[in-house]
Amino acid sequence: MSKVIITGGAGLVGQNLLVEIADDPAYEITVIDKRAEALKVMRELFPSVTAVEADLAEDGAWTELFAGAEVVVQLHAQIGAPTREPFERNNVLATEKVLAAITAHQVPYLIHVSSSVVRSVADDWYTQTKREQEELVLASGIPSLVLRPTLMYGWFDRKHLGWLSRFMKRIPVFPIPGNGRFMRQPLYVRDFARVIASALRIRPVGEIHDVTGVDKVDYVDLIRAIRTAVHARTLLVFIPVKVFAFLLWVWARFDKNPPFTDQQLNALVAGDEFDDTDWHERFGVTPTPLAAAVEETFNDPRYSEIVLEF
Repeated sequence: MSKVIITGGAGLVGQNLLVEIADDPAYEITVIDKRAEALKVMRELFPSVTAVEADLAEDGAWTELFAGAEVVVQLHAQIGAPTREPFERNNVLATEKVLAAITAHQVPYLIHVSSSVVRSVADDWYTQTKREQEELVLASGIPSLVLRPTLMYGWFDRKHLGWLSRFMKRIPVFPIPGNGRFMRQPLYVRDFARVIASALRIRPVGEIHDVTGVDKVDYVDLIRAIRTAVHARTLLVFIPVKVFAFLLWVWARFDKNPPFTDQQLNALVAGDEFDDTDWHERFGVTPTPLAAAVEETFNDPRYSEIVLEF
């Protein structure tokens, strides 16, 4: 039985990864996350997994959990925030402490989940700190695999498309920035979880893979597909990008943890396009078609109604 540590494992990717591996007798799994409510959901869904509440940016007894581990899957990340400090704390400082724990306990293998934004034309706090995070991993000397997923969606999505789907069911009109013709390459998170599950078995070292959604779709068409899947009747309203950015700025004045920030808007309209790689062949994962993935995300009875705290 391999001891596996998953940092930040109570979020979108972690919960979907547990769908794939929690019942596998080959693994003894410990998840470390600082979000109590998300860990509560995880404990109910996956009782065989050890759940530990801890802030990885702070020194603590959590480092001793790495003793005897064979693999660390590094998922913790700050995705959105109105200030830079949470990005520095959760993407950089926490990673420094996790890498130190891996080194101290001589854990032989690390799967690091980076992001496609490290190759983005954007230059925001998330992009900057995710680049620094990946550089820390590559400079650590720890035998590792680096995975760079694009925007993900699926079960347990408390932000991004999951939040948008719930938002459009509550309001009569749904705002779209500009003309909405911003090409996206969304990645179904169950496909990505299967990539990680495969990596746990084959453990490639020294490889970096851009894990890109194989379907290219404009943002507005993706929103329409979600609207159909959730049976919403909301009207799409197109708003100039600068006005949309101002509205987000106003929202952030009243919400300390806004679901969508002006920096994320800038990333949306930046115009990134990432090359498809051979990740599906390398890890033996067949990509789920967009229509099927959206249908499963919002209408499958197993997990589609579960919403993690924002």
